[in-house]
Amino acid sequence: MSVSLVLIGGIYSCTNLDEKVYDSIPADQFGKKPAEINAIIAPIYKTLKSLWPGDIFLLSEQTGDMAITPTRIGGDWWDGGVHMDLKLHTWKARNGLINGSWNACMSGITTSNQVYATIEKSEMDTKLKERTLAEIHGIRAFWYYMLIDYFGNAPLVADYESTELPQMSTRQQLYDFVIAELNDIKDVLRDDVSGKSYGKFTQGAAYTLLAKMYLNAEAWTGTPNWQGVIDACDKVMSLDYMIEPAWKTNFEVNNQISKEIILPIAFGKADGGNHLHMRTLHYLDPIALGLHVGTWNGVSAQPDYVKQFDDADLRKEGSFLMGPMIDPATGKVLITAHGRELIHTIDFNIIPGTIKEGLWGEVHQEEGARANKWVFEKGLSNSDQENDFAIFRLADVYLMKAEALLRLGQNNAEATRLINVIRQRGFGNDSHNYRSTTLDDLYKERRLELAWENSNRQDMIRFGTFLEPGYLRPTVSPAYRLLFPIPESAWETNNNLVQNPGYPAF
Repeated sequence: MSVSLVLIGGIYSCTNLDEKVYDSIPADQFGKKPAEINAIIAPIYKTLKSLWPGDIFLLSEQTGDMAITPTRIGGDWWDGGVHMDLKLHTWKARNGLINGSWNACMSGITTSNQVYATIEKSEMDTKLKERTLAEIHGIRAFWYYMLIDYFGNAPLVADYESTELPQMSTRQQLYDFVIAELNDIKDVLRDDVSGKSYGKFTQGAAYTLLAKMYLNAEAWTGTPNWQGVIDACDKVMSLDYMIEPAWKTNFEVNNQISKEIILPIAFGKADGGNHLHMRTLHYLDPIALGLHVGTWNGVSAQPDYVKQFDDADLRKEGSFLMGPMIDPATGKVLITAHGRELIHTIDFNIIPGTIKEGLWGEVHQEEGARANKWVFEKGLSNSDQENDFAIFRLADVYLMKAEALLRLGQNNAEATRLINVIRQRGFGNDSHNYRSTTLDDLYKERRLELAWENSNRQDMIRFGTFLEPGYLRPTVSPAYRLLFPIPESAWETNNNLVQNPGYPAF
């Protein structure tokens, strides 16, 4: 007897049930050692690498007011208008970034179901199997959380061996499923905060995901659960996580040492590393930063987002690369291929005669504050970075609890204390602490703390600002834009899917 170990590659639909068997392990040896177990479940964690800084990242930060990928002079990054459509809220069901995000979620779910089916049939130790299956349930629940957030309605598939094309499930049905899954596993998972648990879906991750679900319950289901947020956050805060004294510890090259990180995407240079430096830096920035990599001169910060930071806030320069880029060989400002000084301005200036739609046009290569949050590794050569990305970290938990307290009108002193812990670290002293706080203060603090971290769109929807006019978008967006359309390519694979309201029906 043997149990097949299936490694997943490029499965983008819950209706694509083909599998490729790369190896098999005899049942009496299956999952006996930690290294074997890690190898078996590694594919579920690898799916998280599609979360950031790829299409999902762009959907979060560019449809809100945090980031923008402008069209550069000569048409660089026009990409058929997909980035413009995100910013102007004019996206359609054929938008490649939306399609890529849907595929990432579906691939994560399919992979989880596939690995679950493999382990469920194994002869692994009973307690170890229970905990391992709980991890897989946790990652699958996370991917359904993403579908609920971005698409609302989606097929619910929990059985890998089913060959039926799945029907559409409502947002409420998916919400109830995720809550039930997390409640089933939350106390089965390991609760240690250590090098051995780092990168795993732990008890801390489960309770943080529960807090996220409850935090957005009113926006997603119409029924708030602020007390659920508080209770879940209290559980996370009772574990051995800590707010790191130095904010930048969470973004260092070797940030796996951070005890603030609850659920990371564990990046490595050789295996699907962090490529944000390539996505954001100008072609010549590596000269000034001591890197030896090719960069793409893409995503930047939206001007008004940067301008909300106080100059005394260490997170301003810690989040954004601004100002002149100096050639260390000459001590002078680098010059772009267009003969312009490489000075990263906060503002963009549309080049006359380049308007493509509405207020959207081309800008010069050097314009825009770049992502500077994850420390650039000096001497990095032809490689992705290995800085991990924190899907969840304790600072967010503090702010979630503070928000729930404020929305309930309870214990303003505790809400203020929680916000001030984060704010005092950001400024490096208590001179900017609040005496009491409001929801507006909390909303701003989330923006200061969580720039580039996939929270912008979700927060704006919850605070009622997402549809309001914004940068380069002078009109109010229709309410159906709170959800993305189901991609047409997904319907072409499964015609049981139903398009979200407001978009043209299939």
